[in-house]
Amino acid sequence: MDISILQKERAKYQPELPKSIRGAVKLITGHKTESVANQKEIAELFPNTYGMPLVSFEAVKTQQEKAIINVGVILSGGQAPGGHNVISGIFDGIKKINPASRLYGFLGGPGGLVNHKYIELTDEIINKYRNTGGFDIIGSGRTKLEEKWQFDKGLEIAKKLNLNALVIIGGDDSNTNACVLAEYYAAVNAKVQVIGCPKTIDGDMKNEMIETSFGFDTATKVYSELIGNIQRDANSAKKYWHFIKLMGRSASHIGLECALKTHPNITIISEEVAAKNQTLNEIVDYIAGIVVARSNNGENFGVVLIPEGLVEFVPEMKALILELNDLFAEDSETEKEFHLLPQWQRNGWIADHLSASSSDVFRLLPPNIATELTLERDPHGNVQVSLIETEKLLGEMVKKKLTEMKKSGEYTGKFGIQFHFFGYEGRCAAPSNFDADYCYSLGFTAAMLVSEKKTGYMSSIRNLTAPAEEWIACGVPITMMINMEKRHGHMKPVIQKALVDLNGAPFKYFVSKRDEWAKSTQFVYPGPIQYFGPSEICDMITETLKLEKA
Repeated sequence: MDISILQKERAKYQPELPKSIRGAVKLITGHKTESVANQKEIAELFPNTYGMPLVSFEAVKTQQEKAIINVGVILSGGQAPGGHNVISGIFDGIKKINPASRLYGFLGGPGGLVNHKYIELTDEIINKYRNTGGFDIIGSGRTKLEEKWQFDKGLEIAKKLNLNALVIIGGDDSNTNACVLAEYYAAVNAKVQVIGCPKTIDGDMKNEMIETSFGFDTATKVYSELIGNIQRDANSAKKYWHFIKLMGRSASHIGLECALKTHPNITIISEEVAAKNQTLNEIVDYIAGIVVARSNNGENFGVVLIPEGLVEFVPEMKALILELNDLFAEDSETEKEFHLLPQWQRNGWIADHLSASSSDVFRLLPPNIATELTLERDPHGNVQVSLIETEKLLGEMVKKKLTEMKKSGEYTGKFGIQFHFFGYEGRCAAPSNFDADYCYSLGFTAAMLVSEKKTGYMSSIRNLTAPAEEWIACGVPITMMINMEKRHGHMKPVIQKALVDLNGAPFKYFVSKRDEWAKSTQFVYPGPIQYFGPSEICDMITETLKLEKA
């Protein structure tokens, strides 16, 4: 296949590994764990995999020859830079353990396991994908592994291929599925281990043991380059306000990190909106106030960053969405009734089936936004927030507010708007050096966990602000991260999402600077990811990690 010059050069890059797993290793067992919440319920649901200890690896001088291990790998959910390096790390790890070990990739995500669609991943295939972006080596998918018949179909092919383990590379929901699958296979004594790897550009899959999810570093660098380009354009043309929506379904980690990198005039943080119980009108007033202040200084331009999931954090919108989720709960009578209605009757029917307060909010929304809230749910029963044009909702509301202020003489400037949504642009970029190293280490650690016969664990690399050789390779029981949440109208065990910590150092630093960035133009232009050159520009970690570990 044809490849770019960059890809050809990146193929030569050898990712770094922590010293502890470069040679012979010994497993170190730590303390037992418990779930982050709902301990009694989680323990009852996962009797075979709950309370397992933390584990880590330590280098030793010599190691006995180990048995062959055959592993199946699944890419699950949305793409994130570095997925191919996780697979490369698994491949190299199991080959180091025993050269006769084999790796199989299930095609198109979890559905490939259920439908028995797979390929054997060989040196020839793996070497074409080292240090590349995307998930195209085997493809991804969003099939949820949650039913017994799916587990049994997966077990059939695992037995046929003589698999010791499955490694599921995914986000919080995918790793929740991995935890459920591990429990089932342990309960039936299937002798098939399940290991997870933490993937999501959203940055919301982190905790004490998972310092960051892979892909976040690369994606935020790509978005920050684009934001920097727009800021430079805004500062050149001096006639537009750019409203930029950034991918990130729930948490605002991407928006916060990009703000720390680029210093835009306004960044909305969803978690702060929720904490302050801010209404849509209050958010609009805040943005309009900064537009007016900058206009009074002769600057009729600026940049606003908006998190993708904002509407779910605005109190009146959150209440509305929760009611809509219940209204459209899978296989409910109301869901069936709604889909039988002609298009022109649907919004009125919805308003009539909501509480009085939510009905009022729904009726006030622009028709296109109201319709977007009723579109088909994602596989987890949630509103597809990426389809809601929040940037246009806020932009148009600010424009209306400024028109009113102009009539009353409170505003005399000009307000031109441009809208952007940065999402897919960052999901499949060639991984930064950090993500290349981190993902390779995650995959290699997963192989070590399989070799040690662990199941229900997530591969973890810690101490990430240090050089890669000083990173710590660990295994974390997935049950440690689980709590109970309402999904599809039912309480289910899921990995707890990590939202932006309003008491954390990254947010506090942002707060200390945002008024300054709002009133004056202090844009930073990060430029593209650098793969070759001085370490200080090629091996930069995220601003978030720097501040969290300072």
